[in-house]
Amino acid sequence: MASGTFGQLIASVFSYFRDKSWFLRWRGGEKRTDMDDELQDILLRLGGVTSWDQLREAVRDAVGITLQNTEDLVVYLSDIATGTLVSQDGLAGVVHTLPKSGLAGKCAEEQHLIVAKALDIEDPLCGLLPSASPTLPENRTVACIPVLGSDNARLVGIIAVVCDAVSSNQEKRLSLVGRHIAVCVQRLHQMATQQRLPPASTTTPTACSGSPDGGTCMGSSYDNGILQLCAELHDNDPASMQTKVVKYLERHTQSECCALWIVSSEDATEVFCQVLGNRVLEEEIRILIPLSCFNTVVTEERSITLDDISENSRTELEQKMDMKIKSLLCVPVINQARSKVVAVACCINKIGAPRFGQADEDVVRHCFRYTVPVLTSVMSLQKERQLKQETQSMLQVAKNLFTHLDDVRILLREIMMEARNLTQAERCSLFLVENDELVAKVFDGHVLDEMGEVRIPITQGIAGHVATTGKILNIKDAYSHPLFYRGVDNSTGFRTRNILCFPIKDRSSECAEGGQPGCPSVLHKDPSQLKDCWCVGDGKRCSERHAVVGIAELCNKVNGLYFTKHDEEVAAVFSIYCGISIVHSLLYKKMKDAQYRSKLANELMMYHMKGTEEDIKPLLSKESVPKPESFHPQMASFTYSPRGIPDEETIRATLSMFYDMGFVYRYRIRHSTLVNFCTLVRRGYRDPPYHNWYHAFSVGHFCFLLYKNLNQLDMLKDIEVFALFVACICHDLDHRGTNNSFQVHSQSVLAALYSSEGSVMERHHFAQAMCILNTEGCNIFENLSTEDYQTVLDLMQDIILATDLAHHLRIIKELKQMAEDGYKVEDPHCHKLLLCLLMTSCDLSDQTKNWQTTKRIAELIYKEFFTQGDLEKAMGMETPEMYDREKACIPELQINFLNHIALPVYQILSKVIPQSGLLVKAVDANKTMWLRLKRESSLRKLSSANSIDFFQIPFRSENGAAEFGKGLSEETEEELAEGEAEPGRGSKAGAVEDISERNNNNNPGRDTTTKSS
Repeated sequence: MASGTFGQLIASVFSYFRDKSWFLRWRGGEKRTDMDDELQDILLRLGGVTSWDQLREAVRDAVGITLQNTEDLVVYLSDIATGTLVSQDGLAGVVHTLPKSGLAGKCAEEQHLIVAKALDIEDPLCGLLPSASPTLPENRTVACIPVLGSDNARLVGIIAVVCDAVSSNQEKRLSLVGRHIAVCVQRLHQMATQQRLPPASTTTPTACSGSPDGGTCMGSSYDNGILQLCAELHDNDPASMQTKVVKYLERHTQSECCALWIVSSEDATEVFCQVLGNRVLEEEIRILIPLSCFNTVVTEERSITLDDISENSRTELEQKMDMKIKSLLCVPVINQARSKVVAVACCINKIGAPRFGQADEDVVRHCFRYTVPVLTSVMSLQKERQLKQETQSMLQVAKNLFTHLDDVRILLREIMMEARNLTQAERCSLFLVENDELVAKVFDGHVLDEMGEVRIPITQGIAGHVATTGKILNIKDAYSHPLFYRGVDNSTGFRTRNILCFPIKDRSSECAEGGQPGCPSVLHKDPSQLKDCWCVGDGKRCSERHAVVGIAELCNKVNGLYFTKHDEEVAAVFSIYCGISIVHSLLYKKMKDAQYRSKLANELMMYHMKGTEEDIKPLLSKESVPKPESFHPQMASFTYSPRGIPDEETIRATLSMFYDMGFVYRYRIRHSTLVNFCTLVRRGYRDPPYHNWYHAFSVGHFCFLLYKNLNQLDMLKDIEVFALFVACICHDLDHRGTNNSFQVHSQSVLAALYSSEGSVMERHHFAQAMCILNTEGCNIFENLSTEDYQTVLDLMQDIILATDLAHHLRIIKELKQMAEDGYKVEDPHCHKLLLCLLMTSCDLSDQTKNWQTTKRIAELIYKEFFTQGDLEKAMGMETPEMYDREKACIPELQINFLNHIALPVYQILSKVIPQSGLLVKAVDANKTMWLRLKRESSLRKLSSANSIDFFQIPFRSENGAAEFGKGLSEETEEELAEGEAEPGRGSKAGAVEDISERNNNNNPGRDTTTKSS
């Protein structure tokens, strides 16, 4: 048989092995199933059949797997003698030809799949297929499947079967099966023809001048042997397949031992052997190609014998293979698809002859001409499996590393162990980059103490070179490298053969300089900490490349001559996980250290916030707490301002309100705990002009006034009133005299903590309140039930956050709607809205006091505002008008504030609780005063570079306003009214001038048009 024809037949079998998914040509993106795998096995059997009986059996199995519930199958195949389609099925094994009529005849004529739901009673197939009755059950059919030759024109077979309905996917599979059956029929015909050739043509390989690859044409015995070998190469284990090939070579070349040396696909610098004779080696044998006898075979792609190699190469090969070599044949195995040597086949020690000849080389080449596609495919599959395993291993490594972030030393030990396992290294050293030094905290898996740390300069040795360049370094011969220091080996007796040193980088952060990837950003927040990192790039600090945070140095490849390119790739991937884990571990340590420092600072702060024994001792007796009216007869009146109470008496007054409102006995608050709590709250306030302890005390007092004067406050639960009062005295704890906007724009620590949630200062106030409550001996909620405890804390948080005017403006529509619809006691949302409304009314309560108090409070507020404005200007920030002492018009700002904020609050409150209506009148009276002061200041043309000087100017409009609710004198009101009607004209202008004149006369020597001192 011609080798070219035979090669075409065999090629189809190997195409299947080389790429099953391409060969089978599944279409439509179908999901692979178990049936697909079974079909592949059947197709493999079809490729290895050598008789008609085997073919018929394989066809039955293939159709049975492809179709569902098959029954009564008949197979017609082409007869080589007559050319007709014959079968032995259905007639007790009697050979009969294909019927020319009926369904089978129609199929033979039309040459495509025909499916019938019933057979005519006269159809010849009725006698051949007993279950194919004229009336088939539902979903049962008779299928006639044509088998066409390679030219798709000649019919070589027909299959008739009773089965379930045939789907489109099953049609595709039947077409595939038919093509394989046609190949098998053609091959069996050719084998039958070949058997009639003279015996001489079947014994010895002969030269084939027509072979396209310049090889040899082998006789049928070799072809049958190759065919049988190919049929056996169906497993996916490279070692098992190599064993079968090696046994074939040993048998046909009469060799004592054969081996297949695989060329490394990574860099083609070494070959390795997994199978030696009939032994699968536990550890691969590896040989460097340039220094071995295989160099000629691989580079020149030609065969060599023992006569072509040196004595040294022979000795090395004998040592590696552990056997005496008497004769040798090395043949290159070429992958024609890639035109490169993929292996070297070695035949050792010819049996019965002193050396190997050309016939032996031909046998080897003939073998691999057909088996190399399968071998390379399986090797690729093994590599993919290895890659999958390494990926899974890498994920497990990442998991192992990320579970040790809390201790950097244990983490480093885990990194060393994983690095050794992944690359199969004998030893590993790990260095961290600190202050221009490489620091080894862990050596060979042992954690060193602080005193035992090993430190070397960052520019020294192999590790230093990798640290400064940021590039991996693979040294195959350590002693020949100029950077290697032998002193350690000489002192320890350890021999370093090869080294793989790779950098561990932080790839997740950006460099401080230019915003480029580089040093860990956390280190760049403080310029003084820039020394803690070293960025890669010509030894320059903070370059645009990634930061090197550590160096790993692996020594001595365990099962290889040196570390391979694959090891470098594994190390590169592994270093990413190492970098992430190390950086996060260091950050975690910094965070824990910061937490400890914060805790210490908090304890220190709380210690100093506690009152002295002299301060607290007089308050520890319950009898020392007087009634509220003992501080002032009008203590429970809306007209009273608590700012008149001396500072040293404010804590006692706060205790008095706690007792008078019944909280102490209702919630079982220990007196000493209440004293400690109030003392810490008092000391928790800073001393800005306005947002200080007096403000908190006044807000708490107004809550007390609401409780005492508004009977309708019963619409709230007791615990809600309790939470409201506590929130009032805590609502501005640790206020810094600046607003939320300033905190955010100045990028303060508070903004970093709370800006993402909004209401920066309010959240800080609540956090400080919680800090006080968590201080030993200060938790006034300690005797509450678990449910009430959680409730009161939630209420306090909501109430304190409600002091943010931005929050108030967001809910103002809901407040107005609640006032219109009426308060619903059973609605929890109404309770929450009312608490927010009451808190805001308490916070703004200074606007409900008499004019002198209101004006004095306004002066304190604007002192605080202008101080913030000065800070904003110094920082280059844009300053709003109300914070700018050079631009602010205080009366106008106050009028706008009362119109848009304060008055709506008390108007809504008066609708919900009518008893509070007098508060609206009080705010209105103060608004009237601001209106008059605005008019008088504009008529007098007051000017000053500092708006705060406004409060030092005496205004005639204030005469007669000494008492709460009283207005200006009638004379002044008439004159102002005339001036407001037509300012600057006629007699009215004269009235304005006269007012200014009289005020100047009342304050001799004061120039109202210049800045006061």
